[in-house]
Amino acid sequence: MGTNNLVFLEVIEWFDNKGTELAHRIPQEGSAEIKWGAQLIVRNSQAAVFYYQGQAVDAFGVGRHTLTTANIPILTKLLSVPWGFTSPLRAEVYFLNMKVFPNLKWGTKDPVAFKDKELGLVRLRAFGRLDIRIIQPALFVNSLVGTKASFTIEDIEEYLSQIVVSRLNDYLGEKVDTLFNLPGNYKQFSQELQQIVSQDLRKFGLGLSSLYINAITPPEEVQKAIDDRSRVEVFKDLGKLTQLKAAMALEKAAANPGQGGAGFNMGMGFMFPYMLKDAFQNTPQEKIRSRCPDCGQVVPENSRFCPYCGHQILVLKQCQKCGKNLSPKAKFCPNCGTPTENKPQPKRCSQCGFENLPDSLFCNQCGEKLS
Repeated sequence: MGTNNLVFLEVIEWFDNKGTELAHRIPQEGSAEIKWGAQLIVRNSQAAVFYYQGQAVDAFGVGRHTLTTANIPILTKLLSVPWGFTSPLRAEVYFLNMKVFPNLKWGTKDPVAFKDKELGLVRLRAFGRLDIRIIQPALFVNSLVGTKASFTIEDIEEYLSQIVVSRLNDYLGEKVDTLFNLPGNYKQFSQELQQIVSQDLRKFGLGLSSLYINAITPPEEVQKAIDDRSRVEVFKDLGKLTQLKAAMALEKAAANPGQGGAGFNMGMGFMFPYMLKDAFQNTPQEKIRSRCPDCGQVVPENSRFCPYCGHQILVLKQCQKCGKNLSPKAKFCPNCGTPTENKPQPKRCSQCGFENLPDSLFCNQCGEKLS
């Protein structure tokens, strides 16, 4: 690249005009000559990651930052230059949108197989929504964005949907015996599924603020069987209720033989709507605070290490196998020995040959348990 393609920057900032960008690269093509002493302006709900020679060297939180070797000390080591170096530096800056991205849709593109102990193999469709946010800016850029000039919700929404559907298939295979147990349990299923999917997203520097299952839909004939069984259960309960009312009426008539049970009113004052009113009110979301992923203690904003246990908070790279935080130049994981360039391979079903996401427990195509 010749010098005619270089951009000389003294003020580095980014305005999010679209509201759908997760990451934005400056400059959008090539590298820029960034002058020492340049001003890096990071606005609310933003973070910035400084890249030199293709690797992340530091991250910045909200505020105005003057770029010098004093606040990016790792460059002194990388460049082998004395403290106070002032010549322009060819580099890039990624801005990250740290806000919560709400109401992202997930759902089954094709029906997934579920083995029901009473109905046999059933093809299910499911859909819902989820809310995500970036929690590790450098890890997010390194694992998902790469060298793209812009990374939007549209670039990741389908992949997020695949992860949720795969984990839902595993969850149903482990926790649910029959579809007759689905009604009334969506809230519990959503909460437990959120914990599972959160572990997947952390590998990419993403946090899952919430996840909801709106519906799990079986084929029409299976839905009819579920409805028929529900009606049977209702009639069983109505029979018990009728017996109870009859017994109460007889008892009251015996206590008041002269009145012959007159004045016995079969209407009931249903108080349930008032009793349950508070249960359905929206609970305000707890304010999101930064916590150490190792010891769980609340840490000061923009901390690079946990003041309680020393765990590295700013994650630049992470082992895909064991989740160990890695240094930028690490070629092997010091914890499990896995090469850092290794990427998880799809898990192939021995029954039908379908390729599932890594770590899947059940096949999305045939419902067979994966080895």
